[in-house]
Amino acid sequence: MSVPASGLPAFRLPGFSGASAVALALLVLVPILVLLSAWHQQQWETWQHLLDTVLWRLVGNTLLLMVGVTIGVLTLGVSLAWCVATLEFPGRRWLEWALFLPMAMPAYVLAFVMVDLLDYAGPVQSQLRDWWPDLSGFSARHPLWVVVTLTLVLYPYVYMLARLAFQAQGRSVLEQARILGDSPLRAFFKVAMPMARPGIAAGLALALMETLADFGAVSVFNFDTFTTAIYKSWYGLFNLQAAAQLASLLLLFVLVALTLERRGRRRARYSELGGRQVMRARPRLAWLISAFAFAVLFLAFLLPVSRLLYWVVGTGLQGVDLRFANLVWRTFLLGAMAASLVLVLASWLAWVKRHQPSSMVSASVQLATLGYALPGSVLAVGIMVSFSAVQGWFHSLGLSVPLVGGLLALVLAYVVRFLAVAYGPVENALQQVKPGLVEAARTLGSSASEVGRRVYLPMMLPGLLTALLMVGIDVMKEMPATLLLRPFGWDTLAVRIYELTAEGEWQRAAAPSLTLVLLGLLPVILLTRRR
Repeated sequence: MSVPASGLPAFRLPGFSGASAVALALLVLVPILVLLSAWHQQQWETWQHLLDTVLWRLVGNTLLLMVGVTIGVLTLGVSLAWCVATLEFPGRRWLEWALFLPMAMPAYVLAFVMVDLLDYAGPVQSQLRDWWPDLSGFSARHPLWVVVTLTLVLYPYVYMLARLAFQAQGRSVLEQARILGDSPLRAFFKVAMPMARPGIAAGLALALMETLADFGAVSVFNFDTFTTAIYKSWYGLFNLQAAAQLASLLLLFVLVALTLERRGRRRARYSELGGRQVMRARPRLAWLISAFAFAVLFLAFLLPVSRLLYWVVGTGLQGVDLRFANLVWRTFLLGAMAASLVLVLASWLAWVKRHQPSSMVSASVQLATLGYALPGSVLAVGIMVSFSAVQGWFHSLGLSVPLVGGLLALVLAYVVRFLAVAYGPVENALQQVKPGLVEAARTLGSSASEVGRRVYLPMMLPGLLTALLMVGIDVMKEMPATLLLRPFGWDTLAVRIYELTAEGEWQRAAAPSLTLVLLGLLPVILLTRRR
């Protein structure tokens, strides 16, 4: 029996398997190339208008968000991860998994709850004026609150990966640093943090990608960034080329962030040490750590969910009617369709890379999984420009092929953006199937289909379900791509939330928001159970 370089028994893959990996990589490259090609069309008047009005403010606001969210998610994520992984304090066992719950909260939902709570007539400022009548009010739409909102929603990315890194280190390395004379704080910064840097950097990269891609939260706060400018150029100025050029500038921010992150650890070498496990240290003021962790959980999840429940009960389920049921159905249908397609493509990519390893396949897989770094608004513009050009080409041939405004463009955007989300769990699940198991099954006479059905599928099922749920929930929460590419009559819960919050209808937006949050709890609970 022949065994390829991967160490697995040979499987007969179709001849187009390598080409299919290249084709998936092109799905990511085409929108990028289309955006770059938009610069050949002169838009001097539009750009002069942007330079005179908002362009420098867009750049400044985007940099402010990146710096502020970086500081915020590192502070919360790393500190909470360290406390949970190494210290003993009251409530640690349930706070350890409860701190994942904010991952289920869409940023734009927390944003309009924050604006309502912090508004001049809101409960926070009203109570403060009762205590101090001479107190002057403050703006609920200050840039600080945008940073705070995104930090509360995105810190779980850093918390999740940093916690795993700190737990993998054990205690022996830190104890050796203490023996050599380092204080606890010095040992943390000199030993624990550098060893956990890969996980922390990966979580920070995910948080920054989500920050650059955010549209809903910054819209609620009236905080102009490149994503809001892209939307206004498209729907306000009806200038798709200007929107494409703005999208390419946003893409430049993404590429710079990724390049800096990778160059920062290019020469670094890391090793994971499983230190001996000892009893967790219990600090003197352990209750302060409990209070800090609970305060973060309260602000990021418990408070907004309570406010949404208050509105839903107060309005007597107003707006929960047949139209709302259709919104839920279309949201679920889009999530199920896109997640199923993405799961199939991700599984095929992982299978080809495992059984037909080559430099071309590896490079194609890396390109195909870069889509998560592309904001939804950038993908939407790139796909719309591409489809417009293809539809015009068909029209010149006398063919009527309606591509623009169809469901295909939206599903394609989901596939490109979330292929990386599914590929990670699928590849990890595939690695759990050791070559020895496959060899034993083939030696006992099992056919390739039987090996797939009785060995691969049972062992990979948890990873496949995780990928399916994660992509499905991400698709249901995705706002920019859905808002820009949805066909007529295909509004979703995210679109409805945007429409209502744009009009200041916080209470009416509570029901669809709470529904999205409840749906988002499914993958979070699954992740905490498989931790």
